[in-house]
Amino acid sequence: MSANPEASTNSSMDGLKWGLVFILLGGAVVGNYMLADLSVALRVAGVIVLIAVALVVAAQTSKGQTAVAFAKESRTEVRKVVWPTRQEAVQTTLIVFAVTAIMALLLWGLDAILVRVVAFITGVGS
Repeated sequence: MSANPEASTNSSMDGLKWGLVFILLGGAVVGNYMLADLSVALRVAGVIVLIAVALVVAAQTSKGQTAVAFAKESRTEVRKVVWPTRQEAVQTTLIVFAVTAIMALLLWGLDAILVRVVAFITGVGS
């Protein structure tokens, strides 16, 4: 028996909420196909509304509340990031391109040498 009676109530309610979420999402998919004779704009609006309602219901579950809290904390952390200036970003990009080109040339040369060595050892090719 659980020491916290509220935990068992939440888990059973969470199951119902998740069931409702899946029913709403399934209804969005099935409704989109069943109502193919309606205009695309109406069907898109209906799907968006059903997805939004499903997200709101999912946010009411314990997992949903954890995800919302994580998103809020992530947003706070992103605000703390020191983003590079445009000049720093351009310089870093150019350095990456230069190093990539140099490595590509080195690997191409190494490949050419190894192909010739293997051809010499096996006697295949000239």
